[in-house]
Amino acid sequence: MTGPWEGAREILVAVDPVREWHLPLAWAADEAHRHHLPLRLVLAVPPQHDTQHVDDTPKQTALRQAGTARLEQARDWVRDRHPELAVTDDLRSGFPASVIAGMARHARMVVLGSRHLGRVAEVLSAGSLVVPVTAQASCPVVVVGDAAHTTQQPPYIVAGIDGSAASVTALQFAFDEADLCGAAVRAISVWQPPIVPIHDEEAAVRAQRALLAEATAGLSEKYPDVRLTHEVLVGHPVEELAGAAEHALAVVVGRRGHGGYTGMRLGSTVHGLLHRAHCPVITIPEG
Repeated sequence: MTGPWEGAREILVAVDPVREWHLPLAWAADEAHRHHLPLRLVLAVPPQHDTQHVDDTPKQTALRQAGTARLEQARDWVRDRHPELAVTDDLRSGFPASVIAGMARHARMVVLGSRHLGRVAEVLSAGSLVVPVTAQASCPVVVVGDAAHTTQQPPYIVAGIDGSAASVTALQFAFDEADLCGAAVRAISVWQPPIVPIHDEEAAVRAQRALLAEATAGLSEKYPDVRLTHEVLVGHPVEELAGAAEHALAVVVGRRGHGGYTGMRLGSTVHGLLHRAHCPVITIPEG
């Protein structure tokens, strides 16, 4: 893959101090194993709200002790899964989203679990990581919310293409991952019909096909073992991409570009996929 994170030498995974952590940890450990990279487990202990100037040192000490125990448990679990993998654990003080986003500057990728909160709950939750880290991290971010339920052979990865530079980088990432996993790549562009019908919808779809052909040009030669298909789907980008990725290893999209998937700070399609897709969602910053 291409980007400022390419030379980074570790994969970072956030360990939830309270909720289920096995799915994102398994994904991160397997990815580190495939890439022959070390894995760093991170748990951040947030500061307590001191409303009456009460000494909260005992509570902070208890939280740090619990965090240390959770990290040790997670580290032992990873070593049972991949005994040869280099694993370190890192207990930090600070708000988890800020801590993880800051550490992302030195990571190959960041892996997070998802609580499947609604958009408002995700933004307002004190322990929320998915939205702020995905928006702020300078490296790829992987959000793992469900166990893989791939049923198709060969397994496949969906790459969402919207014409932005970030989506081209995302496509490259998808090919790198597919090459490692023995998977195919489904490059998908979604054309959403406007509210007011246009005169020539067929021309609009042809333009999307041309965009896909340009984005994928040369990749089959570079990755001869990766089967490529490209499709133009008509409908809402979130629904169409999530549906196409129903049995995928992952769906990969760009973020922070200027196209339809990344027009806002996080992007409405990226935002929607984080809550709608049932496979890991991988977002790639513009390289």
